[in-house]
Amino acid sequence: MTHFKKSLGIGLWFMFLTFPLMVVRVNTIDNVIEWRWSNVVWVGACAAAIAWLWQFSIERRAARHAAALADPHPQAKRHTLAQRLSDDPALTRRALIVAGLLAVVFPWVTSTTQNFYHINVMVSALIFVVLGLGLNITVGLAGLLDLGYIAFFAVGAYTYALLGQHLALGFWICLPLGGLVSMLFGLVLGFPILRLRGDYLAIVTLGFGSITKIILENWDTAFGGAAGIAGIARPEFFGMTLEGRMQSVYTYYIVLALVAATIFIVTRLKNSRIGRAWMALREDEIACEAMGVDMARTKLSAYALGAFWAGLVGVVFAAHNTFINPDSFTFMDSAMVLAMVVLGGMGSILGVIIAALTLKLLPEYLRAFAEYRMLVFGAVMVLMMIFRPQGLINDMRRKYELDTADDADGGDDNGK
Repeated sequence: MTHFKKSLGIGLWFMFLTFPLMVVRVNTIDNVIEWRWSNVVWVGACAAAIAWLWQFSIERRAARHAAALADPHPQAKRHTLAQRLSDDPALTRRALIVAGLLAVVFPWVTSTTQNFYHINVMVSALIFVVLGLGLNITVGLAGLLDLGYIAFFAVGAYTYALLGQHLALGFWICLPLGGLVSMLFGLVLGFPILRLRGDYLAIVTLGFGSITKIILENWDTAFGGAAGIAGIARPEFFGMTLEGRMQSVYTYYIVLALVAATIFIVTRLKNSRIGRAWMALREDEIACEAMGVDMARTKLSAYALGAFWAGLVGVVFAAHNTFINPDSFTFMDSAMVLAMVVLGGMGSILGVIIAALTLKLLPEYLRAFAEYRMLVFGAVMVLMMIFRPQGLINDMRRKYELDTADDADGGDDNGK
């Protein structure tokens, strides 16, 4: 009953605050004032409902936290999806096989006509999956905030566009070159900011992204300026250029293979020595340095490898769209990729994939709510940070446990 009274009070307060905006409208054509009373009723009802749900969720969360503290057997708790996948390799393999089969047959079950809209949407979503996994190296694993990550994406795209335009190099030659050039830019960015952290690091990376966009817009002779570069060649298939739906299907399989390679390599990096150094750097930089970890090499490798994947997928982006301009690489894109990493879970590969697909596919298939997209996006971010700050799927670390039963038997035998 207390929650209901408080929610009702919040609803009435919102009705009072939004009264001038939601109720009163001046019709300048007829010179009359229109009173829209139904709007304020909806505002009050929605505000009261959201307030009640908010208080109910907070109460449930507090109850679960108290129960967790009082539970004398933590091993009996319900396992999350990430824990089950981490603890059961067979389940992981089956899940990967099912997901792989669904991804492979997707282009052939979505549409049997010349309409390849769904394939193009999925190509764009998978491109952002690779971007999210690349930024997950820098931000999720190493803990180095990067607000200008989309600049590396632009470097890869413009590398392919310029090499194809001036040197007539093909897609498959430019694909690794785009990644290597972006990696070089990652090293260039990494050297000046080795000693920076926190807000200062965020400001420098933000400035790097802004400078890159300004150069692309104003250097007309080299990059085409604001008009961009058109007529970029699509990926060729053994020397043949495909057209229409088959070209989109071919590009889809290219980016799908790139996603698979990214998942495999990032997973191996995460469980390697350099991956452990990244995670130690994320947890406590001072303690990490005190333990003898080379800070310069660790930070530079994180920036370079994260930029490499952005450059690779930037080449695919340019080839898929056949046109790029500076407006294709804005700060909002960097913020979107960063949101994918945060919402998915810092360092969690599966979480980043789910978040990337969700944030790219839902706005596309819910165009009826396009004007409310940023409002919903902001609300989701706020709720996630309050109720699940670790992300959709928090990062699961490998655990090495001793068999206590064997140790006890061994101890008894030795005692005898």
